[in-house]
Amino acid sequence: MNLKKVTRGFYYTLLVGFSFTLTACFKGKSVDLIIHNAQIYTMNEKGEVHEAIAIKDGEIVELGPERQILNKYTADEEIDAGGKDVYPGLTDAHGHMLMYARQRLNADLVGSKSFDEVLVRLEKYQSKTNRTFIVGAGWDQSLWVNTEFPTNEQLNKLFPTIPVCLMRIDGHALLANDALLKKAGIDEHTIIEGGEVFVKDGKCTGMITDNAMLGVFKLIPTYSERELIGSLLDVQHELLQYGITGVHEAGVEFEEIGLFKKLIDHHQFTLNTYAMLTPSEKNIAFARKNGIYTYKNLSIRSFKVMGDGSLGSRGAFLKKPYSDSHNHFGALLTPIKDMKRIATICELTGYQMNTHSIGDSTSNIMLNIYKGIFEVNKDHRWRIEHAQVLDPKDFMMFSDYGVFASVQPTHAVSDQRWAEARIGKERMKGAYAYKTLLQHCGMLALGTDFPIELTDPFRTIHAAVQRKNADNFPAGGFYPNEALTFEECMKGMTIWAAYASFDEARLGSLEKGKEATFVIFVNPVNSAPEYRANFAAYTFIKGQKVYSVD
Repeated sequence: MNLKKVTRGFYYTLLVGFSFTLTACFKGKSVDLIIHNAQIYTMNEKGEVHEAIAIKDGEIVELGPERQILNKYTADEEIDAGGKDVYPGLTDAHGHMLMYARQRLNADLVGSKSFDEVLVRLEKYQSKTNRTFIVGAGWDQSLWVNTEFPTNEQLNKLFPTIPVCLMRIDGHALLANDALLKKAGIDEHTIIEGGEVFVKDGKCTGMITDNAMLGVFKLIPTYSERELIGSLLDVQHELLQYGITGVHEAGVEFEEIGLFKKLIDHHQFTLNTYAMLTPSEKNIAFARKNGIYTYKNLSIRSFKVMGDGSLGSRGAFLKKPYSDSHNHFGALLTPIKDMKRIATICELTGYQMNTHSIGDSTSNIMLNIYKGIFEVNKDHRWRIEHAQVLDPKDFMMFSDYGVFASVQPTHAVSDQRWAEARIGKERMKGAYAYKTLLQHCGMLALGTDFPIELTDPFRTIHAAVQRKNADNFPAGGFYPNEALTFEECMKGMTIWAAYASFDEARLGSLEKGKEATFVIFVNPVNSAPEYRANFAAYTFIKGQKVYSVD
């Protein structure tokens, strides 16, 4: 026997076996899902773009070149993305899912070109539904030839006995018929702080704004839970088809916490939901008892406070009078002492305070309240929601006191028809000033404020970068010097939105160890001078496919 040959043969067999084992070890590592042949925009600090991603148990295992990932891992499912763009799931940092769900059950008045069209839509709605209390929403008189607020004479003739409540598009004004006014105990003598009952020739016109609407809201019948759930799931589907995987839900009542949990338990509701509680006593008690609260994909650690009304309804609280309504300043909806009380509660419970602030006076008041808390906690990340009209002298306070601005770019291009008339050219220097805000804040959280605006995030991109609406108006852009870059806009809907909700450790970028929540888009994601529609081909949350265009 040739001992050398035996020895060489033994070592050769051992080497082959070792090589096979090593190859199997590297190539055979099992994961649940691989996406490859893609342009994966990670939105991480380096701005890296990869070709493939491996996912297991809802988390990202690795990203890298296609050959590297396919050689190293085997998967239960592989998706060839066909070179399509992949981004972290988009977040709408200010939306109203429950409001939208209810609005879908109301008479749809969005886009009505006249009050006559409003009446026609109401008649058609009532013929189908036969409601004993009619609620409509979405009208906007700035789209009509007569841009003044409507009055209720025709509404009274059409519905003399059935209460009718018609919400303006911004949710800060409504038109009521006489049957509803009587039921609510509202007449020409009614005075309510923080709201207005419009009177003409000694008689109520039916127009009511802000706090004056609260008595009417108490009378509106609730839809059945079955109707509301069905509508909410339709809203979820609409968001998922756009690649929106998370919403900062701006205003949740105590009872609605249970509704979200019920749907989550039944595996019906998958959206990452960052709920801002309304500052009711029940919700305050909930926060004090539970502190920062997480229930699967529902997160609660903030309060939504109403600072003022809207600019369109002239309810935003301004430092100087409205340019088109002399001696009118708008109004605070929550007294300063109450806002300071809520701020203290937020600090004690570890919650954010996210305040609706449209007017420059409201934002100044809130920034000064936030200033006091900053000395106690320099990472409270408290937010100004909307930040539409600001005094240029107040911009610095955002950076000085660590305040997050949460803005909705489509508001700028929707309001451009009348914004300058409301506040004058001089104040426009601090209005819809997203680039200036970003320079001071370092980050912006972007949303739509749906259903005030549409849920479409590609309209947000167009409005933020091109400063145009979906009809590409105005041609040169609305105050284009305040435009964001495309990259800044995408960060505002991904990683910056995650920071605005304390979620940056798990969401907002595609990195190893983070949740595998991402979107494969049908068309390239970019910004062009002309608006281009886009949708998700696939939407994934924690590695699970929750939407497919197929």
